[in-house]
Amino acid sequence: MYAGIVKSAKAAWITLLLSLAVVIGLFALPAQENEASTVGGLSDKYQTTQVNELLEEFPDAQTSTALIVVSREDGGELTDADQAAIADINAAATELGAVGPPPQVPPIVSENKLVGLVPVTLKAAADDGDAVAAEVESLRGSISDAAPEGIKAELTGGAAFTADLAGVFSGANFILLTVTAGVVALLLLITYRSPWLWLVPLAVVATIEQAALKVVDLLAPVVGIDVDPSAVGITSVLVFGAATNYALLLIARYREELRIHESKYQAMGKALTRTREAIIASGGTVILALLVLLFTDTLSYRGLGFSAATGIVLAILSALFILPAALVLLGRKLFWPFVPKVGDAAREGKFWGKLGEATARAPKRIAGTAVVVLLAAGALLFNVQIGLSENEQFTEKPQAVTAAETLAEGFPAGSTSPVIVLVNTDSAEAAAEELAAVEGVSSADVVSENNGVSRIDVVDQYEPGTAEANAFIEDLRNDLAETPEYEALVGGEAAERVDQLSANQHDLTLVVTSVIILVFLVLLVLLRSIVAPVLLVASVLLTFVASTGLSWVLFVNVLGFPALDTLTLLYSFIFLVALGVDYNIFLTTRARENAMTMGTKQGMLSALRSTGGVITSAGILLAAVFAVLGVLPLVTLTQVGITVAIGVLLDTLVVRTVIVPALTFILGDKFWWPSNPAGKAGTGGRHEAPASSDDSGSESLPAPAGAHRATTR
Repeated sequence: MYAGIVKSAKAAWITLLLSLAVVIGLFALPAQENEASTVGGLSDKYQTTQVNELLEEFPDAQTSTALIVVSREDGGELTDADQAAIADINAAATELGAVGPPPQVPPIVSENKLVGLVPVTLKAAADDGDAVAAEVESLRGSISDAAPEGIKAELTGGAAFTADLAGVFSGANFILLTVTAGVVALLLLITYRSPWLWLVPLAVVATIEQAALKVVDLLAPVVGIDVDPSAVGITSVLVFGAATNYALLLIARYREELRIHESKYQAMGKALTRTREAIIASGGTVILALLVLLFTDTLSYRGLGFSAATGIVLAILSALFILPAALVLLGRKLFWPFVPKVGDAAREGKFWGKLGEATARAPKRIAGTAVVVLLAAGALLFNVQIGLSENEQFTEKPQAVTAAETLAEGFPAGSTSPVIVLVNTDSAEAAAEELAAVEGVSSADVVSENNGVSRIDVVDQYEPGTAEANAFIEDLRNDLAETPEYEALVGGEAAERVDQLSANQHDLTLVVTSVIILVFLVLLVLLRSIVAPVLLVASVLLTFVASTGLSWVLFVNVLGFPALDTLTLLYSFIFLVALGVDYNIFLTTRARENAMTMGTKQGMLSALRSTGGVITSAGILLAAVFAVLGVLPLVTLTQVGITVAIGVLLDTLVVRTVIVPALTFILGDKFWWPSNPAGKAGTGGRHEAPASSDDSGSESLPAPAGAHRATTR
């Protein structure tokens, strides 16, 4: 029997010690270092990926390049003395090993004399991220020191953007973990009002989070999946949130059972028996949803799906094995000063019982009002913009962005990231001439050749990621395709943005369709119903639309974000739908269990009293944990964190509290169709005798012992 893992102190100790041995063994295993350092990456069906693969064969494939941008601090024109100082700045970069223009070559100055430009080649290989970041940092210090008073020398370009993006995640996991643990600790302390109890779930969750990251490090190279830093951060947050939610559910039911059973082992056995189905179903829903990401075109989605699904598996195991063993060994005194004793009346549930009774009196009006409000929030998405430019990716602009903005004051906006066109070498000169004549192109030069393929760097006037740049890339590809002998492929930063939009449309369609079907099937099996799963899935979809609409207004009017990132919608959808269903699972599984002895209506009211507090605590905690993603200066993660936080709160406080109970009251036994758990008790869904409640708000069942032992299993 599953509950046998806590049937005695010996069994609990064996369970706990074996679990600890496994965790310690994991940390003792060596793991390959994860080399994925950037967010994105596409499958090889996109031109950008094909270009990158071909460029790896070029002699200069590992060359790192950057641009030194020189300007006056007061924004004025560069004087002759200022322009002469550019040579000193170039010399300072050369002393560190970077290769710039020869000293006899005049400095490159914009026509309006606002900006000077020095292209340099770094000594660090492009695939050595740590070396590139270190050299970029050294160069920035050196050129800044070499610049005379009143002159500003900054570094931008490909190597600088790579270094700054890596810098965003430098130490980020530690910061994210520290803040997340602090938030969880505070909310657990408030929830349990005990100086000791909160320490147990926090210790278990923190341990399992680190174990999950270790397992990902071990398995990712084996299965050939790259997990980028953003996926690691989201995995940490997700494991903390999910594992704590499962802990809250288990501890709440354990406390209930301690009021019925004298033996703590029997109480924990009953709690495990009653909660394991809900925990496995809710966790399984999240895992299945995340595994859908393995079939997307965006490689960072695949890394997140693998990493986060692994984390949720361990979160479930921690809730079903490690936490129960730890709790039962520590006993009742762990709940001090509110130690549950046999026969004690439940303190929790009074507020939720009254709210449920109010909803039961006018379910149609209340549910209708709530749905209208959520639809109105979703309507705020009418003017939503999707897609951020390269310079809009950060909440706090690093030097690569500020330097690029300065560069754009005197040079074409595409100077920092030229469009890369690969063509047949026999047609290279003709293609370059044709490209140079295209409207919006400042220059098109053949820069290298390898094995019959030539590279042409095209500098255009558009900032990568903008609507103008996207349209330019699409038109360029169409024009080049009209000359088949070119065998042209278009890549580079601007082209990658276009391909990411295309991939995101494909991925979003795949994920939305698959996740809805999977969630419906899980609910179908769990609730033995068709009607309930349809309504529950519809409710979480409504939550997603409403939360995204509210978030969009917040992003535009408060935070000043011009658009949603291409990753935001998909990440938000998968987390909100998969996690939002969790709370409905916690509520409806308890309602179905109660319906067997109390009927549908009273079963739902009783479930609200029993789960209202724990679900609300879990929802607030999960929302707070996801909001922690905002500590990272990356717009994508900030948007995902805020959208999911708002959605979880809506799901917890509106959908689970009002809409789902109201639908149950309206439909009665039809809510469970074609099954009828209430019918087993010989009662009807709409006309049960009301269950009494004591002053504390806890339910008093017709047959207390039987009610607490009743189960759908």
